[in-house]
Amino acid sequence: MTLFIIMPGHNKTNIKGFTLLEILVAILILAIVLSTIYASFSDTIKNINYAESQADIFQMARIALERIQDDLECTMVIKEDESNDSEEDEKELEVFFGKDEEIDDRQADLLTFLSAKHLCLEEDDIYTGKSRIAYYVLKVEDEEGDKDSLVLYRADTPALKRAPEPKTGGLILCDGLYSVNFIYYDADGEKHDHWDSNDEDIEGRPPVMVSIKLEFINELNPEEPLRFETAVALPMAKFNDENE
Repeated sequence: MTLFIIMPGHNKTNIKGFTLLEILVAILILAIVLSTIYASFSDTIKNINYAESQADIFQMARIALERIQDDLECTMVIKEDESNDSEEDEKELEVFFGKDEEIDDRQADLLTFLSAKHLCLEEDDIYTGKSRIAYYVLKVEDEEGDKDSLVLYRADTPALKRAPEPKTGGLILCDGLYSVNFIYYDADGEKHDHWDSNDEDIEGRPPVMVSIKLEFINELNPEEPLRFETAVALPMAKFNDENE
């Protein structure tokens, strides 16, 4: 025997649910909310990454400019009576050479000079005398098809050793560069894009001051590179002028 209990007021025909239209509207609203949240979150992550990359560039630019400044402040010119080397080697040591160069229509200058201080980067490097300092720029191919960046190298070779081939050796000082430019100033304050201490009118003197400009690729605005500049007075150039 089966017993059926009928609850008062209970009717299957009164049960209500969601229509298809209501479900679609709810899904649409949810999609709008999620897309808004994602866009806001994506922008936040993008800003964080950009801020971090900017901080890295500022740090790299500061270190690079300080390194170049320290090297230039130790610039020296060897006089004929200060060395026992051959005349050919002596002439090579006296060179302060800055060349105006370009890569893909962007400044990529070359600079070599003799420094009184050698930077020791290895444990077995005990040399502390004069050294040849070279700054040169090479291009790095971008696999993603973006604008190729430039890399600034610093080479430090003891002066007693034979000078390496141009634009070889050394370590990367900074990368992600758009351009590298050196400007040289003489005692009269005139600026030069090129400097060679072996020229007759210069008579073996280094420039009085060197201006350094580094431009880094700006990912948010490639047409406006991030620019960092400084100028360095060369004590040796002033010393030479006072003794003449």
